[in-house]
Amino acid sequence: MDWIYLIIAGLLEVVWASSLKYTDGFTKPLPSLLTLATLTTSLILLAQALKTLPIGTGYAVWTGIGVVGTAIIGSLFLGEPRDLPRFICISLIVLGIAGLRFTSPK
Repeated sequence: MDWIYLIIAGLLEVVWASSLKYTDGFTKPLPSLLTLATLTTSLILLAQALKTLPIGTGYAVWTGIGVVGTAIIGSLFLGEPRDLPRFICISLIVLGIAGLRFTSPK
């Protein structure tokens, strides 16, 4: 269950990080509410996962999912670059996340 919590927490990090752009400095109520709600839920689920997972692994996977997911959202929907060096770097992050998952205690 710890890995499920961690994956959901990472996906929620993508949501809050992506919606942060639309808060306009937390002056727009709906995007601000979405950002704060998903941020809070993400942190709660991360904390649950870290009850059994090592902190280094859990935090690295959580931020990795967030970085990769947010970069993909940026490329697909926000006009950010879609070039080979960026793709290679994102692939390395994914490789690191997978490596942590498969080398960590269950």
